[in-house]
Amino acid sequence: MRLKSKPTVDAKTLLVAVGQGRTSRDYRKSQPIFSQGDRADAVFFVHRGKVKLTVLSRQGKQAVIALLGPGDFFGEGCLAGQPVRMATATALTESSVARLAKQPMIRALHRDGVFAELFTTYLLSRNIRMEEDLVDQLFNSSEKRLARILLLLANFGKEGRPESVVPKISQETLAEMVGTTGSRISHFMNKFRKLGFVAYNGGLEVHSSPLHVVLHD
Repeated sequence: MRLKSKPTVDAKTLLVAVGQGRTSRDYRKSQPIFSQGDRADAVFFVHRGKVKLTVLSRQGKQAVIALLGPGDFFGEGCLAGQPVRMATATALTESSVARLAKQPMIRALHRDGVFAELFTTYLLSRNIRMEEDLVDQLFNSSEKRLARILLLLANFGKEGRPESVVPKISQETLAEMVGTTGSRISHFMNKFRKLGFVAYNGGLEVHSSPLHVVLHD
């Protein structure tokens, strides 16, 4: 399984394309950006930090469905007529997020061919990643799913060097993303640390090259 870097859109491109329909806001760690069931009237773009998307079932069970970082869009379902949010978006770290109003965003996509191509390429790339996530859930062990998530969190593909992931990311959040228990996550993380796949140095560092071997065992 290969992990690919995603196409990126910079702030300047957004500013030119969307114009007056764009506003930015800083969010504190754990601060909601929007909630499941809210009116869907804008697309969002992550400038800085990390954002998690979660869904809550009628039975009260919560699952993390995506973890997003700089260069990621979310909430684009409104462009296809989605009336309400199907998930909750929360800042996982201190973050800066742009809000792109629906109508200006639609006009920008029709008017600006370069921006439309970048946005479409991004969505196609994310759909591929979502398909990989589904295959991961269906066929891979919890250990391999955790390894893949850690690589994604570390923005695997950027020169193969160790990078800080998310300071103090909770094992509960990782368990929700992997689909297992906190005790299993603790077991695997201790194993990865002893093998030199990860390290704790003020935050979680992922050593991408050796951890990638886990996916091919």
